Amino acid sequence: MANDSMEKINALKERLNALRGHLDLDRKRSRIALIERDSTQPGFWDDNTKAQGLLKEKSTLEASVGAFDKTMRGLDDAQTLLELAAEMNDEASAQEAEGSLGSLEAEVAKLELARMLSGPQDHSNCFMDINPGAGGTDSMDWAAMLMRMYTRYGETKGWKVEISDALPGEEAGFKNVSLRIEGENAYGYLKAEVGVHRLVRISPFDANARRQTAFASVDVYPEVDDSIQIDLPEKDYELKFIRGSGAGGQKVNKTSSTAQLRHLPTGIMITCQTERSQSANKDMAFQILRGRLYELEMKKRDAERDAAEAAKKDISFGSQIRSYVLAPYRMVKDLRTGVETGNVDKVLDGDLDEFVTAQLLGVKNPNRNASAD
Repeated sequence: MANDSMEKINALKERLNALRGHLDLDRKRSRIALIERDSTQPGFWDDNTKAQGLLKEKSTLEASVGAFDKTMRGLDDAQTLLELAAEMNDEASAQEAEGSLGSLEAEVAKLELARMLSGPQDHSNCFMDINPGAGGTDSMDWAAMLMRMYTRYGETKGWKVEISDALPGEEAGFKNVSLRIEGENAYGYLKAEVGVHRLVRISPFDANARRQTAFASVDVYPEVDDSIQIDLPEKDYELKFIRGSGAGGQKVNKTSSTAQLRHLPTGIMITCQTERSQSANKDMAFQILRGRLYELEMKKRDAERDAAEAAKKDISFGSQIRSYVLAPYRMVKDLRTGVETGNVDKVLDGDLDEFVTAQLLGVKNPNRNASAD
């Protein structure tokens, strides 16, 4: 058992050392030292916003470096304890060292995931669009189910999730729904969910209780901050205010305060009606548009993202990234990674980490083509 544990420690150390360069630890340590030096200089707090931003950056960098150092120390301690236990024939110490390996392996896995969340906007808040496809009312209901699933997932992450725009379906669900998700690494995690999601179930809208297939697409784009310059000349957009619509309630606009923003070069249309005033809805609409334009630009520059977008196809058969089957059997399977589970209810309640993590870590389904059905 001790030899197995020592081999495991060595394997974990190899995985951890392989991350050193990818996590850019030397640069992060230098940046921390530079911010610490600047924070002691006179006039540092003259620009309060800039100062707060630098301290937040320092805190984030320290958390990354600290997690790596703590995990490496833990592996070193476990190795030392195992070696001493072997010399002293101390079974209790050996068990203590072996008992720590599970949590240390989990920490290494977290750091490996952190490597995949190192993109320029991965830390950002984000917007999510959910649009039903083939399947009629079932697909509109499926869009509502996905909205609930991602809301629950956000809650498990401690994120704030709110509807930024929604158009209800005639019978159920949504013709489209947009969410704003605020929280650490929201875009980094949720970009793994972009694509077409397929639902198979006995339709609650079919009088003959037949099995139906429904589709909905999910798109995610970051909320860009003021450090990202997005050129929006006045000639490139149209902004107007219209009367809000909805099923009633205190939060529905009853005045002409809904902002409708159209970007002429791309045809992107943004509608925002959840805020209380014209000004707030206008600001939110521009914020959403900037995020979508940023994402469009990133897709143009990134060949891999281009390929992923091209593979998305129509919101119908053969294009899904994940299937959720409720009948005749129960199974959720990600066709990109091969990750699957029979606990459908748990997934629909927001337990998505296994699927998201596998996609971010680049796990590939060896039977991708055969799994499309």
